[in-house]
Amino acid sequence: MRRVKKIGVLTGGGDAPGLNAVIRAVVKSAHNAGVEVLGLEDSFDGLISPGKTRTLTPKDVTGILRFGGTILGTVNRGNPLAQPIVTPDGTFDYADRVVEMFGKLGLDALVCIGGDGTLAISHEFHKRGIPLVGVPKTIDNDIVGTNSCFGFDTAVSFATDAIDRLHTTAEAHRRVMVVEVMGRYAGWIALHGGVAGGADVILIPEIPYDPAKVVESIRTRDRLGASFTIVVVAEGAKPVGGDVTVMKAAEGGTVERLGGIGARCAREIEEMSGKEARYVVLGHLQRGGAPTAFDRTLATRFGGKAVELVLSGVYGVMVANRPPHLQPVPLSEVVGKIKTVPLDLDLVKTARAVGVSFGD
Repeated sequence: MRRVKKIGVLTGGGDAPGLNAVIRAVVKSAHNAGVEVLGLEDSFDGLISPGKTRTLTPKDVTGILRFGGTILGTVNRGNPLAQPIVTPDGTFDYADRVVEMFGKLGLDALVCIGGDGTLAISHEFHKRGIPLVGVPKTIDNDIVGTNSCFGFDTAVSFATDAIDRLHTTAEAHRRVMVVEVMGRYAGWIALHGGVAGGADVILIPEIPYDPAKVVESIRTRDRLGASFTIVVVAEGAKPVGGDVTVMKAAEGGTVERLGGIGARCAREIEEMSGKEARYVVLGHLQRGGAPTAFDRTLATRFGGKAVELVLSGVYGVMVANRPPHLQPVPLSEVVGKIKTVPLDLDLVKTARAVGVSFGD
């Protein structure tokens, strides 16, 4: 096996708290093993245009553990392999250009940190001969093969804090407060944040809801003496027989942009119950800020394990959190799939047991 001397690291897709912690761990682990690290800016675009790379040393990553975002920048514009790209050097097939520049930069392997889209693109490049290891990143916690991803705990913690704050204004005004959270087609953030925040109704994509049953839950609370209700709804939630609420349709290789279900739920509740209902969209606030201690630790473990796999010559895999250990999982078993909330999950059962309505 050829000795690894130089590796590249990149971050792709939506940002998540903990990305910098992974970069830091990759750089420090590689440096201590005598391996040079090249930071690639703006995901795989760092391999397209000269000048979008920089050598990273331990000094360059000192102090970034606690920061959100990513020092390398990121892009989230769909599949870059779908169309040719134009550079000052001419027009190229995106994949061919990446493979060419990988060689010209003298790289021996890549560490690709990203969500389902970035991992799918990484898988394609691995099939084209680039040795690489993927690190799963998503606040949505919807990547298959891994128990959890960094960024999820931070997003849930923020959602919980927001719900805590909304309790006071909901109770003071005897209102229904609807909180829309991220998660796309999986309800992990809504479920965990809703339970932790003491929500009364939690609407997730995996369980289509009936507006009438949501309103009945609100009326039941009123009869029991509760003058307010907290509803947490995942952005991908949908009514029985209906579809997701879309802010922007898919176009140009980008996926559809979800959003608006919070406003829809508030409107339905107000019209059917006669109670005043307000909605709050947490949106990208869930992506920002410093990562929690759990996410810093998990991200650091991911980065260290990725370098360990590279040095061992284990490529075409994703680092997966399978407690109590981190394990490599083939990218072929990950891409094109989504991890949704199982209906028999113990947390779903517990939520129902304590009186949470899922609108079904």
